[in-house]
Amino acid sequence: MDGGSLRHDLAVEIDFLPAGRMPGLETAWTDLESRADGSFFLSWYWIGCWLDHLPDWARPHVLVARRAGQVVGLAILCRRTVWRYGVVRTPSWLLHETGDRGIDNLTIEYNGILADRSCADEVTSACLLWMARNLPGCDELVLAGLDQRTERSVRALADRLGYRLQVRRADSAKWVDLDAVRGQGGNYRAGLGKSTRAGVNRAIRLYEARGGVDFQAASDERQALAFFDGLETLHRRVWAARGKTDAFSNPVFRPFHRELIRRGIGSGVVRLCRAAAGGTDFGYLYNFVWRGTVLNYQSGFAYESDNRMKPGLVSHVLAVEDALARGEAAYDFMAGSSGHKAHLSNEQSPMTWVSIGPDRLARKVEAGLARVDGSLRQLRRRLLKPKAAPSGS
Repeated sequence: MDGGSLRHDLAVEIDFLPAGRMPGLETAWTDLESRADGSFFLSWYWIGCWLDHLPDWARPHVLVARRAGQVVGLAILCRRTVWRYGVVRTPSWLLHETGDRGIDNLTIEYNGILADRSCADEVTSACLLWMARNLPGCDELVLAGLDQRTERSVRALADRLGYRLQVRRADSAKWVDLDAVRGQGGNYRAGLGKSTRAGVNRAIRLYEARGGVDFQAASDERQALAFFDGLETLHRRVWAARGKTDAFSNPVFRPFHRELIRRGIGSGVVRLCRAAAGGTDFGYLYNFVWRGTVLNYQSGFAYESDNRMKPGLVSHVLAVEDALARGEAAYDFMAGSSGHKAHLSNEQSPMTWVSIGPDRLARKVEAGLARVDGSLRQLRRRLLKPKAAPSGS
């Protein structure tokens, strides 16, 4: 029986066991992946690499949902005691995260249950209900980077069980609908805002004056890893100048991504791009490509004192135009507040980081602390806000 012929009145059966004790996990995952509409972050490329880089203490468990003996849902969960505000102790299970900030700063988005597309909503709801009711020692289920469809399932579950749902972060993924661009004549730059378009075109002319602009996607593992090294150099330079910690300072980041690049470059799901002018690099992009969507994950740019040079905007514009030429459907900047995302996108989709659990005293205490913390942050912003100059000065 294939996934498309599953009867929808059959019960979903759940198994839950340590990931190391499930034989053939990779085979089961990739088979379901072919029958599911999961994101790149639910592909075996990401999940398999993530599992291989988890420390022993993480003890990942796999949730397996079956219908009529066929696997229709898969998810990985890790158990961790989370401390909120340093005083609220919360035994938690996390979906495709560990609770360790360093590891989780790899940052999963478009998270959820990998579910057979023929019954995805039913399987997602059944898995979430099982988690809420049956995960051992669980006071809170932590769900990061959910798209709107999965968040709706989580909210429905919280309402059904009378659980408190807390939004830890609310954001949106900004992206370029490339089919819409094609429908308007295929000229991406023409659809940008007037000032953005003018700034990009001027910067490209200035780069071209240095000896021509070259945009290249790495063709093999050796070149991809060299581009990744170039990205690291530019990325770290920018963050050091800002006096902030860069992504590569996380000891997990480099080994995880070098391995992910090795696994994904040959099949085209990893794309490292380099933008140069006159032979000098000014931008690198580390993207994932999944089912027609390009997801921009990380970047490194060579900023200059001349603010007419816009390495980030130009690199992304060239990458979007490259995706258009390849016939891809979308270029996704993913979540985050970087200014270029709003200027270069034509669509956005909500994304949330939430937790749910029984409405116990600890959760009410935490909610009160969150309100106090929010009030203090607002007060601090008001106190630090520059005062307007006196009239006539």
